[in-house]
Amino acid sequence: MTAAKPASVEAGILDLPTTSWAVLGMLSHADELSGYDLKKWADWSLQFFYWSPSFSQIYAELKRLEKHGYATSRTVLQDDGVRGKRMYAITDSGRAAASHWVNHAPVEAPVLKHSVMLRAWLGHLAEPERLRGILTEHIGYAEKMRKLAEVDAEGADENPDWAYPGAVLRWCVRHYEAERDLAKELLADVDRLAIEHSPKAKGKRGS
Repeated sequence: MTAAKPASVEAGILDLPTTSWAVLGMLSHADELSGYDLKKWADWSLQFFYWSPSFSQIYAELKRLEKHGYATSRTVLQDDGVRGKRMYAITDSGRAAASHWVNHAPVEAPVLKHSVMLRAWLGHLAEPERLRGILTEHIGYAEKMRKLAEVDAEGADENPDWAYPGAVLRWCVRHYEAERDLAKELLADVDRLAIEHSPKAKGKRGS
């Protein structure tokens, strides 16, 4: 397949969504990757600090990247000689654009949308045991993610080409450790508040 005419980096980098740069960045780690490979890599690494895009999002971004000349694709026949698999590769202009984005994009503050904390913030509307259960479930989730990130970090350490993803995955391990521990502290605060605001405690204060 013939790629579109590469966009000139000197003329200015295109204003692409961050997901486009994530997909293009994954392509920079290999000679060729299929959409399935990209999804697998996203689940292996990106999900711990960004999010794992769906197959439809990945293919939409690949189409966008091809349109702008940042990626090319070709169809490779499977072993049965009938089914074809489309493989994608980053172009020179795509690599230059990704490098420019990494080095020159504005440093944005991370957006924290923590639905569990929102529910705890509205704890005065919650049933005490239910709020406790929500936080306990979240602690379990954070510990599960910590363990998964730890396994993937160890896997990355086995490949010298994954030195930087490995370093980020180790950061993810520490992040989920902190998330788990902070949630435990919040659970202790919630338990204390439940006692302080219990009918029995209120009765003592009113007497």
